[in-house]
Amino acid sequence: MFRTALNHPKEHPSGGAADLFSPVPLGAYLLANRIVMAPLTRSRANIDGTATALMAEYYAQRASAGLVIGEGTNISAQGRGYASTPGIYTERQVTAWQPVTQAVHARGSRMFLQLWHVGRLSHPSLQPDGGLPVAPTAMRANAQIYTASGYRPCLTPRALKEEEIRAIVDQYARAARNALDAGFDGVEIHAANGYLIEQFLRDAINHRSDAYGGAREKRARFLLDVVEAVATVCGGRRVGIRLSPLSPVNDLALDSDPEAIYGYVVERLREFDLAYLHVIEGVTQGPREVPLGFDLQILRRAFKGAYIANNGYDLALALEARRTNRADLIAFGRPYIANADLVERLRAGAPLNAPDRATFFGGGAHGYTDYPFMETGAHLAAGALS
Repeated sequence: MFRTALNHPKEHPSGGAADLFSPVPLGAYLLANRIVMAPLTRSRANIDGTATALMAEYYAQRASAGLVIGEGTNISAQGRGYASTPGIYTERQVTAWQPVTQAVHARGSRMFLQLWHVGRLSHPSLQPDGGLPVAPTAMRANAQIYTASGYRPCLTPRALKEEEIRAIVDQYARAARNALDAGFDGVEIHAANGYLIEQFLRDAINHRSDAYGGAREKRARFLLDVVEAVATVCGGRRVGIRLSPLSPVNDLALDSDPEAIYGYVVERLREFDLAYLHVIEGVTQGPREVPLGFDLQILRRAFKGAYIANNGYDLALALEARRTNRADLIAFGRPYIANADLVERLRAGAPLNAPDRATFFGGGAHGYTDYPFMETGAHLAAGALS
């Protein structure tokens, strides 16, 4: 039996905040509401990185969100860092994603795919030919990786050569093309949470002395090259990017001057007319407090486009963000694990199911597609693909 936790407040939205549930333009599209399903790694893909029918049901159940962002998806075999995560670099993977996007579209939502390369956050058992993971600099992360045989510690990665970096940029472009072929409406570039792009951004780990390290302009080069390549394929209005300026997760210490490096990046992103900037406010899955006096609204104002706020939002925080115009859209992550009908529950001020952490990663339908719906949304639970 799944437990429920009360969500507050229970009153219906009113006044200036009512548009949380109203249509909103985003890039090339008009979304049904301002609620976004954030990307969530659930490790339910096949061993070859192909999506499954169960994944199609899972996403279809949650498609009342204005925008569904698919889970982090590997752009290459080298980019994989966790067991049973999906890919978008083979024909079989592209074909397997098509029923997922079709199911989400049938429910009236738009779906972007998050493009992912983990960098050093991997293990040889997950790498082609058992090779070492890669990074800007050969520095080991003090982190655990979810492998087919359980959690394993990271090893020291090898530093990428310049020609390898350029090849990875090309892999992002091919992955973006594949995502469109799979039926996605666009892509989100994952430049957060201590993965490869953010490893290049931060001087805490990027100790290179070539064209990709040193001054902030050089540390940002890889990110900007990836954005340019992906936007060339998709058009900027079908591309978003996710940043976590103040999150030290996955053993990636903060940059020595976060406001300078992330401010520079966002200023440059304006050149590409992107669909949105998706920002994790505070520590990923942790405190929302922003250290160092860094007002993240600086990034929103510099971007001059749609700003998706993320991290620890509930109904009260989401309504307040809209009342004060601190965000254009609100992304919900963990609440979507146990509440496929989250939009309906928020609209009604209804209680939320509490997620079962034991079923977050791997497994089957239990803890994935079998959480109870509100009575008024019970029809969604049965025949989610009908």
